[in-house]
Amino acid sequence: MRVDGPTISFEFFPPKSPEGEASLFAAIGELDSVKPNFVSVTYGAGGSTRERTIKIACDIFEKTGYRTIAHLTCVGATRAEVHEILRQFQQAGITDILALRGDPAQGPTAPWVTTPGGFTHADELVEMAKSFGSFEIGVAAFPDLHPAATGFDQGIEVLLRKEQLGATFAVTQFVFQPESYARLISELADRGSALTVYPGIMPVTSYPQFMRMLDMAKGEIPVSLMAQFDRHRDDPDSIRELGIEVATQVSEEVLDAGAEGLHFYTLNSAKSTLEVVKRLGVRDY
Repeated sequence: MRVDGPTISFEFFPPKSPEGEASLFAAIGELDSVKPNFVSVTYGAGGSTRERTIKIACDIFEKTGYRTIAHLTCVGATRAEVHEILRQFQQAGITDILALRGDPAQGPTAPWVTTPGGFTHADELVEMAKSFGSFEIGVAAFPDLHPAATGFDQGIEVLLRKEQLGATFAVTQFVFQPESYARLISELADRGSALTVYPGIMPVTSYPQFMRMLDMAKGEIPVSLMAQFDRHRDDPDSIRELGIEVATQVSEEVLDAGAEGLHFYTLNSAKSTLEVVKRLGVRDY
């Protein structure tokens, strides 16, 4: 971690083809100029990319030496299977896990069905990962409202419970309302939490992709800002520039609110993320 600036980290998703994998590692090569403090690799809905997540996380760690955080969910796996995945990560030298409940294969709004012999909540996964004694454990945080929570206070209680069980950091869903992030970290601090909460920053590069992700994550965005994206929906170049401008402004505001770092949802692309980091002036490269 740099002592003279915020941490910078990147999130990737497992590619579905050899061509996609080559593109991912090309993007990682470009992003290397930033010297990220860590990177993370996601799981697909319903646990659909489990094997690819394991492979890509291990490959990134082996090829780059980056601190690599592997996402792990409760979806579609028994406790024994999750234990084996954790063992594989441990053997590969990966020391960080992002423990998530995960979304059902039918999407985040579908009813949750526990896999027989599996987990029902992410706190159970945190407990198992902690039992290995070798993992630093992160969890998800929601600056607006957890999709399954009945209110903001319940979401805070869930985070505090996970911290009690061994989580030391959290990564938020993408932030478009910096005041929501500020409220989240303020409330956690008031409750005595020591969690480091990294805000998720997504430079929008594609209007259709942006709309899909908003829908899947039930993310919140100010009406006025959504109107700006709507106006440029048919102009890809304008969408990318607006995405960079918005991500830069949000990043500045969450840093002013006390964020220790920025976690970029790169969508396996480098250009827009690099431009945001450049405009922020938080790295010399």
